[in-house]
Amino acid sequence: MNVTIYDVAREANVSMATVSRVVNGNPNVKPATRKKVLGTIEQLGYRPNAVARGLASKRTTTVGAIIPDISSIFFSELARGIEDIATMYKYNMILSNSDQNPEKELTLFNSMLEKQVDGIVFMGGKISDELLQQFDKSPVPIVIAATGQGTGEIPTVAIDYEQAAYEATKLLVDHNHKQPAFVAGTAEAETNNQKYKGYLRAVTENNTEVKQEYIVKANNTYNSGLDAAKQLADLADRPSAVFVSSDEMALGVIHGFQDNGLRVPEDIEVVGYDNTRLATMVRPTLSTVVQPTYDIGAVAMRLLTKLMNKEEVSDKNVILPHRIIERNSTK
Repeated sequence: MNVTIYDVAREANVSMATVSRVVNGNPNVKPATRKKVLGTIEQLGYRPNAVARGLASKRTTTVGAIIPDISSIFFSELARGIEDIATMYKYNMILSNSDQNPEKELTLFNSMLEKQVDGIVFMGGKISDELLQQFDKSPVPIVIAATGQGTGEIPTVAIDYEQAAYEATKLLVDHNHKQPAFVAGTAEAETNNQKYKGYLRAVTENNTEVKQEYIVKANNTYNSGLDAAKQLADLADRPSAVFVSSDEMALGVIHGFQDNGLRVPEDIEVVGYDNTRLATMVRPTLSTVVQPTYDIGAVAMRLLTKLMNKEEVSDKNVILPHRIIERNSTK
């Protein structure tokens, strides 16, 4: 059976209030009494009940993080940023995988509240109206990270997804590719919609009529990148460059072109998005948008700690810098 605060008090022959003061570091305890209580705690193997302490203090020092796909390198790096800062500020983290399913997101959000978390970091594709209503009524602070969809009221941490996509496409246009192709992620994610806008802006700025066959819809996976590459390689008027909305898909695109006898970058240039570890694992190494993934998670968690502690926050909508890094998949 679990050892309780009552067991410690009885064994040490002190009150439960005294044990509580020792556990919580209250200085108003005689040194000899403190030593006796600490010895008893060690002897019995007592561990304070975090839930009970949370009910008393109305704080559990636990935060929730809801992410779309824990198997994704992008989201795993982001979650690491959240967890490292949570640990630094002595918070435990409950991590849940939503699969970008609106109903599951609602369920997870309410489950987090039932677990009495002190705050929540949310990442998703597109926030449903019902979930937004729940956010507005939330009794604890929420920070939206890497989602591309702000509400004006709920704090957010992201990059300028449209501008980054514009710059990535413009890089290829400046390499004398009149219209690069675009392998787009699922439209359910607002970040992908913004990337699409950035791509279109760069192409139409070049006074080019958009070729719809150059825009391939995919689902953010390596295999969908393979399929997209084959689709583009089979066109009679094949594109000479491709912008891909995620690194994982870009790896599939590169390998798909290679499987179809095309050389990257000699026959076709490829630019990805995110700068995950995959970008340097593929050959040729991938030119890509550098999105500070870890930093987005870390800044989101730091912002949440300020909100949970009711500290003043001057900027609730943080846009982190991005850049383009050129490697060997472009000339």
